[in-house]
Amino acid sequence: MALTSDGRIAGSVSGGCVENIVVEAGVESLRTGRTLLLRFGVSDETAWEAGLSCGGSIDVFVKPLDVKFFAVLLSVMENEERAVVATVVRGPDDVAGREILIREDNSIAGTLSDELDKVALKLTNQVLQNGVSQRVLLHEEIEIFLEVIIPPPTLVIVGGVHIAVALVSLAKTLGFRTILIDPRKAWGNAERFPNVDKLIQTWVDEAFEQIKINASTAVAVLTHDPKIDDPAIKIALNSSAFYVGALGSKTTNAKRRERLLNDGVSESQINKIHAPIGLDIGAQNPEEIALAIMSEVVKSFRKQNQVEVKHEAQSPISNSLFSEVL
Repeated sequence: MALTSDGRIAGSVSGGCVENIVVEAGVESLRTGRTLLLRFGVSDETAWEAGLSCGGSIDVFVKPLDVKFFAVLLSVMENEERAVVATVVRGPDDVAGREILIREDNSIAGTLSDELDKVALKLTNQVLQNGVSQRVLLHEEIEIFLEVIIPPPTLVIVGGVHIAVALVSLAKTLGFRTILIDPRKAWGNAERFPNVDKLIQTWVDEAFEQIKINASTAVAVLTHDPKIDDPAIKIALNSSAFYVGALGSKTTNAKRRERLLNDGVSESQINKIHAPIGLDIGAQNPEEIALAIMSEVVKSFRKQNQVEVKHEAQSPISNSLFSEVL
């Protein structure tokens, strides 16, 4: 949640349970320049006053925004880079609130301290691989929060068919950035897709040159035209896209499989294709088929991020590891 001293607010940190107290703390933090770690829970005498009657517990870290640091973070997000932001949420006054941004190539911006930067760099590779933000307690005195920054999920749709109209709408509702590719102007045009984030009206090879595919990208191929579908599938299979799906019956997909094999695509690559596309929910109309496709896309997206976290939030890193890092 972001807030300003004149009372403007964006976002939230709960379902409305603790916002009032957090806003007051934020205004105080802006006034003093000091960071605050707020803790609310059912055993806390302030829990009822804060509105946390639903149970559970919440820790909220409050700090003034470093404009220069945020400019670097914003650049990383706009360029769809992968990175980790490490912030000291508990520790001595001289390091509390400090933050460092570490990109996937290990380039950095900001600093915690000479020693803590080395620890954060060591942990970043594991956190990026897991794709899960986490808290880490260092030698029972300093606690850092490692926040994973990954590109937003993107759905690339090849073919402006009727299903694609519903698919764009549903994908955007679920928070996906949407890209539609179709060289056929009658199908892929702004009138049919007024809300798509990016519309590319060229042939597949040229279209994919305009797209940055990463591990947060899903590709859905829907045209039924081998001249469009097959090149798109080949490009997607040779990328880091987490999902590749193709529309068509079992017979259509069997013929596509044979064509791709004859075109040099390996058996293991072809086995990655979700075909027929979408979960089997008995879908009958374009809207239901779009639901089946997005259900399968979301399932694949979440599955790749369900990695067991190695460090428990309240388990300090062992002295041997800390010494090894330093």
